[in-house]
Amino acid sequence: MKHLLKLGDLSTEEIFGILNLADQLKYERKNGIGHQYLKGKHLGMIFQKSSTRTRVSFEVGMDELGGKALFLSDRDLQIGRGEPIKDTVRVLSRYLDAIMIRTFAQQDVEDLAKYGSIPIINGLTDYCHPCQVLADLMTIREYKGSLKGLKLCFIGDGNNMANSLIVGGIKVGMEVAIACPDNYRPDADICAWAQKNGKLTITSDIEEAARNADVLYTDVWASMGQEGEKKVREAAFAGFCVDARVMAVAKQDAMVLHCLPAHRGEEITDEVFEAHAQEIFDEAENRLHAQKAVLVKLLK
Repeated sequence: MKHLLKLGDLSTEEIFGILNLADQLKYERKNGIGHQYLKGKHLGMIFQKSSTRTRVSFEVGMDELGGKALFLSDRDLQIGRGEPIKDTVRVLSRYLDAIMIRTFAQQDVEDLAKYGSIPIINGLTDYCHPCQVLADLMTIREYKGSLKGLKLCFIGDGNNMANSLIVGGIKVGMEVAIACPDNYRPDADICAWAQKNGKLTITSDIEEAARNADVLYTDVWASMGQEGEKKVREAAFAGFCVDARVMAVAKQDAMVLHCLPAHRGEEITDEVFEAHAQEIFDEAENRLHAQKAVLVKLLK
């Protein structure tokens, strides 16, 4: 494991290795056991998309591991003024030990890895969100005991979250069902890969996707950068909501996850959110532990 660009690059064994280490680091943190494995290491954090959870979890994570994190926005870097990414990363590689980037184009992440000489971590692109899904898998395993054989249902836009949930879910032995409007389906190549390597259902029938699900997952209808499509998306996604009707067809002990921030009353009702708030905020916390595991795997 040289980088974390997308989950498709990782083997099943590498994913479980990250999850197992994340469990260990979480246990150590909860019990006051220090783990400054990255003392003297520096992580550059490039943000072309803002974030609450990504910034705070990586910054705190590096601090707890004994290293330092540098916040770098477009205003702080010359890439905001037109410097090519391949030039920026060749400079940063001489100062830093790793880079985490949260941006729009997946190609930017791939170029950082191609031209740089240090590990690159994808903190989110429009194509995928591997850090979030590692935290999701960690949370599901905490609540369910294992992952293999579970049914994961995602309701909403076939976006970066859907793409990464499909790959992560299939790689750890889960059945994945996606409920989305026909014009908002996940990446075609990812769906083709999943059909060959596991069990994937794509449907516009929400109840069909949610039936007997162990895990229900949703996300906002309009992601960052899609604000101009808000009205169109509200019409397209009307009814694609995790509500009492959906919960009734899932398994009785189904858990609910959301990558946050949530728009209550749109993709999830306030009632369902609050009934499963413990799971959702455990999921948010686990961003810290899963990302610390990724950092240790890449830098120790």
